[in-house]
Amino acid sequence: MRVLIIGSLAGDLGQAGRIAIARGAKLRQADNADQALHLLRGDARLDLVLCDLAHDVGAVVRALAAERMAVPVVACGTNADPEAAVRAIQAGAREFLPLPPDPDLIAAILEAASGETHTMIVQDPAMAAAVRRAEQVAKSDASVLIAGESGTGKEILARHIHRRSRRSGGPFIALNCAAIPENLLESELFGHEKGAFSGALARRIGKFEAAEGGTLLLDEISEMDVRLQAKLLRALQEREIDRLGGDTPVKVNVRILATTNRDLPNEARQGRFREDLYFRLNVVSLTVPSLRDRPGDIPTLAAHFARKYAEVNGVPHRPLSPHAILRLTSHGWRGNVRELENTIHRAVLLAEGAEIGGEAIELSGGPAPRADAASPGGIAGLVGRRMEEVERDLIIETVHRTLGNRTHAATILGISIRALRNKLKDYTAQGMAVPPPAAGAAA
Repeated sequence: MRVLIIGSLAGDLGQAGRIAIARGAKLRQADNADQALHLLRGDARLDLVLCDLAHDVGAVVRALAAERMAVPVVACGTNADPEAAVRAIQAGAREFLPLPPDPDLIAAILEAASGETHTMIVQDPAMAAAVRRAEQVAKSDASVLIAGESGTGKEILARHIHRRSRRSGGPFIALNCAAIPENLLESELFGHEKGAFSGALARRIGKFEAAEGGTLLLDEISEMDVRLQAKLLRALQEREIDRLGGDTPVKVNVRILATTNRDLPNEARQGRFREDLYFRLNVVSLTVPSLRDRPGDIPTLAAHFARKYAEVNGVPHRPLSPHAILRLTSHGWRGNVRELENTIHRAVLLAEGAEIGGEAIELSGGPAPRADAASPGGIAGLVGRRMEEVERDLIIETVHRTLGNRTHAATILGISIRALRNKLKDYTAQGMAVPPPAAGAAA
């Protein structure tokens, strides 16, 4: 995890940096936006920018967008000027970090930016078999395609492979193909030369070069545009890349891991994914079972999340009651581990007494269906409403119930994250109240 601070390290912002270092982050510092952009162009491993409100946060965000650099920016400052914090968020800052810094809040920001939501926790034989297979191939340099539903922990398994590989001393670079707009993804992967496009003020190193000697994870690769897939295929075949606007190929030494929540052979048959790229990636295939197919992991993961969120929220750790565990193991978990994590986080906050009881476990399929929605009378109540109105209410309610987690909501709704974001953007434009993204998550 690499963090760039824009501002002085002498005061509270420096303390935030020291807390980040204590949490395992590597720190770089820039006195102003120009220095920061210079560092960002040359180091695609930087995961997060902390920008003092003394600087123009909006200008930093706009400069990153103009140069096609998809690095989240967090505005930092005291609560003395709340309007400045609001302006920074409106200008595109991911969130606001109040100073003096709170260690737990910084830890949550770092965790969200790094994508590491939990460690490898395995009890169930089905998941243990997947991990054994991953460890068998970890020492090789073969490409690995990791398939599984959203929220199962595919990236966690990819990181485990890297840690067990001969490249563990090198960088691990993860790029979420579903979270980055198409017009930014090519530059993020391959970098660009000065003048490659309007806003390309200098050379910028991409993720391929940043991962030199290590591992590059292409997360949710099925979301990548077919045109860009062709360029990726060439990079894998030739072990070299072309920066945007460049005329000299750049040799790269990178191991590729990729994840998908789709049936890629079927995507290839439908013309949405290149078959030759699928075969290039699928040297070794791994499948991460859904949480409902690995019930033995549910109590262990739930206990882990209960400890984690008790610490994050500054409340005493309480064990899960037998009734709570029974409710958890009886649930279908369409959102997999991510849904379980949100459920336990909520339960930690709602529970009363010496343990987390079953009454604190609020499940997405949850209580008995309401008469106004699921009963015959409720269905009859939908007659006369327009289809788009019913769809809108369903989408907004699902996003609300997932605490703003767009990826989780898209999984429950059975649509792509891109389709969900487009819908929410339309609703916002229509003046609808849309739940904000979960803390640290992309909008």
